[in-house]
Amino acid sequence: METKAPLEPVADAVEEEIGRVHPLRNLFLLDVLRDRDSRPALLWALSTLMVGMFFYHWAEGWSYLDALYFCVVSLATVGYGDLTPTTPLARMFTIVYLINGIGILLALFDRIRTVRTQQTRKRVEHWKER
Repeated sequence: METKAPLEPVADAVEEEIGRVHPLRNLFLLDVLRDRDSRPALLWALSTLMVGMFFYHWAEGWSYLDALYFCVVSLATVGYGDLTPTTPLARMFTIVYLINGIGILLALFDRIRTVRTQQTRKRVEHWKER
């Protein structure tokens, strides 16, 4: 009395579908880069990080790495507190930078969600057609 026979085609289909998932492509946002509609949001986010990095390097005298680190940690709303703007100009810039930058990153995250949802729907539709 073997009852596993009807499940074998399903297991094969699942294994085949798992083989198509590329975690490194997802990790490095290669799927988002290929999507033309996502490029503006990605460019805005990268531009925001670069503007912040150059400003803090100039205004605070931080290394480029420290300035980029501060921008990423601040825009991610983590804020460890190990680096803080000390000049009034840098503090005023930070207020405007964070309000705008968080919105830009949210737009990018929304595009990532949209692209990945579309990919999942295509996989499900392809699987249902079998």
